[in-house]
Amino acid sequence: MNSDILKVRDLQKIYHTKKGEIKAIDNISFAVQDQEFVCIVGSSGCGKSTLLSILAGLEEKTSGEISWHKRNVRIGYMLQNDALFPWLTVLDNALLGLKIKNEDTPENKEYVISLLQTYGLGDFINKYPGELSGGMRQRVALIRTMAIKPDILFLDEPFSALDYQTRLAVSDDVYKIIKKEKKTVIMITHDIAEAISLADRIIVLSKRPGTIKKIYDVNLTEAESPITKRNAKEFSAYYSTIWKDLDINVS
Repeated sequence: MNSDILKVRDLQKIYHTKKGEIKAIDNISFAVQDQEFVCIVGSSGCGKSTLLSILAGLEEKTSGEISWHKRNVRIGYMLQNDALFPWLTVLDNALLGLKIKNEDTPENKEYVISLLQTYGLGDFINKYPGELSGGMRQRVALIRTMAIKPDILFLDEPFSALDYQTRLAVSDDVYKIIKKEKKTVIMITHDIAEAISLADRIIVLSKRPGTIKKIYDVNLTEAESPITKRNAKEFSAYYSTIWKDLDINVS
């Protein structure tokens, strides 16, 4: 059984504005195991991105505890937009995180080149982002994130800028890369089907202030890839239940 690499207890975030206090998230407690893929879903404005930013150290928590399995944990953060620099080659974009950390050693550069080659980008190392498809750009962004060998990956709606067909294909690609490289992931998404097809567990947040409404262990019979998981007989039952949990009123 894998051990917990992250434990969150009673996390709370309050924003202070001229109009008073706004409680974004409240009483958030959960743990994440090594190599686990966790998705966080919730209605718009429920605090998903706030929670991820706090876990990544980009925002301060108001109260609560965040404990890691070791000191100096390495965090990889992948945004909605691939954020590739158009004037840099694919290789230079993929090496950017290492260069910022002053860790672009020959060994680390070889590691990044091997990732690019393994995941279908070897022939595009000297190309520029404008010459790539949306899916290929996302793969470069993921490899850039993995180049620093993070202990955990935080993915903030990483496929939302893609059209539906590309989104399915890229989520399949990304899932396979993450599983093959044995990475731990927390991903936020508004797409219930996407969460069910990718996650080992799904955390459902309530409306603001975001609290944990339910946590689901996802067990599907068709478990080879995100695309085949969507055909699993249990898929629609998970979807229906989580949709009701979100309590989204369409007017």
